[in-house]
This record gives sequence, C-alpha cells and structure tokens, in this order.
Amino acid sequence: MTSNSTSHAADSTVSERVEGPESVDSNAAPLNQIIKDPLPLSSNTGGPMMPTTVATGDLQSQDNIIADHQFTAQSEDGHISVDIHDDSDSAVGDVDSRPGSTMSIRSSIYDYVEENGRTYHRFKEGQYIMPNDEIEQNRLDMQHKLCLMTLNGKLHLAPIKKDPHHVLDIGTGTGIWAIDFATKYPSASVIGSDLSPIQPDFLPPNCTFEVEDVEDEWVYRQKFDYIHGRLMVTCFKGEEGTRGVFAQAFNALAPGGYFEMQDGEFPMTSDDGTLADTALWKWNLLMMEGGAKSGRPWTRTRMYKAWMIEAGFEDVREELMIWPINTWPRDPHLKKLGLWFREDMLEALSSTKAMLTRVHGWSSDDADMFLSQVRQDYMNRGIHAYTFFHVVYGRKPE
Repeated sequence: MTSNSTSHAADSTVSERVEGPESVDSNAAPLNQIIKDPLPLSSNTGGPMMPTTVATGDLQSQDNIIADHQFTAQSEDGHISVDIHDDSDSAVGDVDSRPGSTMSIRSSIYDYVEENGRTYHRFKEGQYIMPNDEIEQNRLDMQHKLCLMTLNGKLHLAPIKKDPHHVLDIGTGTGIWAIDFATKYPSASVIGSDLSPIQPDFLPPNCTFEVEDVEDEWVYRQKFDYIHGRLMVTCFKGEEGTRGVFAQAFNALAPGGYFEMQDGEFPMTSDDGTLADTALWKWNLLMMEGGAKSGRPWTRTRMYKAWMIEAGFEDVREELMIWPINTWPRDPHLKKLGLWFREDMLEALSSTKAMLTRVHGWSSDDADMFLSQVRQDYMNRGIHAYTFFHVVYGRKPE
C-alpha cells in the first residue's frame, strides 16, 4: 500500500482553530461587498464560509446558517484584514512540507499525447484541458493537502454513515483522496475513476481505480453510499453535462446516500478593486472565454446547489470557504491557505498554456510571456484577490 503519511499528517496540523484579528486595516474592504468590477457576487455571500440548507424543490436559499468558527478571518464589520508586513511570520510556514510525489510507485502513463512539452490523456483525447504528467500529478497531490487544510483535516463534510460499504470518487486524479478514504473507512469498497491511468500500483485492498469518462453512461451494478467529486470545474461539458453527471450520481446512490462536490469558483474577485486591470484578471477572462469556446465552461460552480436539488436530492447544503491568491490576509489561517493556493496556481499556470495556444490561437512565445506576467501578479501581495471554495452535498431520499 502506498504511504500517505504526509497527507494524513495534515489532519493534526490544520484542525486548530485560528482566532481572527483584533483590528482591521483601514484600507480593507467588506468581505460581503464584492466589487462590481471585475465581478459581482450574489447577495447571499456573507463570509469565508457560509452553509445554507435548502429544502427539496426550493431553488432559493434560506437564511444563511453561520457556523461558530466560520468568520474568524473577519472583524465585526465584515472585513478581511490585510497584512501590511512581509511573509517572515513563522505562523505561515512554507510549502516544503507538502506531500512528496508518489511517482516512484505510480503506474507509468502507458498512453498519452504530448503538447508544449506536457503530456495529456489519450483516452477521450482533448476532452480535459489539463495535463497528466508528473508535474501535474505533484500539483494534484498538493491540492489534496490544500483541501484538507481548508476543511480542517476532513475528507468530506457530508454526514455519511460510519461504515459505508460502496464509495465512488469521480475525477480521482492521482487517487490520493480515494486512498485516504479507503484507509480511514476499511468497511468501504472505494472506486476511483478518471480519464488518465496515473494512480499508484500499491493500494489498500479496498481501493481500485478505473479509466472512465464520468459523462458516459454509468454501468455500476452496486449502489453507492457516498459519491465524491472534487475540483472538476473545468471538466464538465456545459450545463447539460454537469446536470447529467448529477442525475447519474442520484441514480447510482442507495437510498439515504450522499453526493458531495467540492470545487473552486471562477472567476476570482477582490473587495477593493486591486484585481481589476491586472494580467491576472485578463487571465481569468481568457480562461472563461476559452472554456466557453471549448464547450466546458469554468463558471458553473455556483449552480451546483440548484442542480442537486433539481436532480432530486434532499437536505442540500452549501458551504463556502476562501482561498486568497497569496499571503496578503493578516489572519494566519487565511495566510497559510493563500500560500498553498498560490503555489498550486503558480504550477497550474503552465498547464493553462494549452488554452491560450489551442483555443485562443496564441503563439507559444506570446503565451509564455503573458503567463510570466500572471505569475508576477500571483506573487504581488498588493493584489487582494481570492476565490471561493464551495462544498455542496445532498442526500438521496430514503
């Protein structure tokens, strides 16, 4: 079985609550007052993490139910405090402790295509814009730790039963979530599916992987107690593709089973206008336009809750957390999340080159020059931008 000591170690390091700052810089802007340029958010976004419970068939969210620990990054007037100091604070740490690559025991990529020096999946070639090489695999494993840190060490938020029997992880990537889940729940038979066969060879006995397209018809014989998907905002073919996956998840669940999606929101935003007129904002626009042109929009995360309700799920709940683009917040927890999200995105930028060259028709040199400018913006703590990380889950009726 492959070692996951580094990812499990996160459980003990991220569970501590971080109390919010006692004061707020005068230049900070209210979190719930998102600027109209670049993008306004819906009026029900009130803070770093906002759970809402929605009754079946009711697509309008009820009053936000605020958890007791969810606004530690804000002062009483709803601001995110900006840290005006450098990043020498030991509370932030660094990314040297991020999970190491398990490529030494991972299956070789036995079939792939190469473009711009990166490798991509051969099965359903071109369907997924991101590569599948070792660089990308390391990034996906780093994302896993970022998600654990965000969720206080939890693999899921859905209140699943203590002894699940059948579990499905769609878009499993390197399989690190499925492996961790199978280790934590030995009663469960865990299946991870993905377009790329990049998962390890040595696994827990209750974990397997399959090369599949989640948008194809699901042919599983068993009914699942829990279905999980994470960071798949770039994967689905438009609105109907996403709705189709949600409908198949509903049909594949046993009565009382849960479906959970964890995903980032696109585009990014800022409260004080510092994102506007930057290379980073232009990159956001180009990715949105390219996703739309390729038939796989990056802007559907906000609709997950409504589409789960539409598919028939009950007790649908949505929680929002903040990922700053770098270490600009004063709050230690948000600062650490910003450090990890920045490193994630710095590595992801080279992967988005394909969107610029393949979809927008840019030359390789022009794409490289532009992405260099975007990297500089990710390092610029004067840009107080962030994105929302959504966790949406619902239960199939008994």
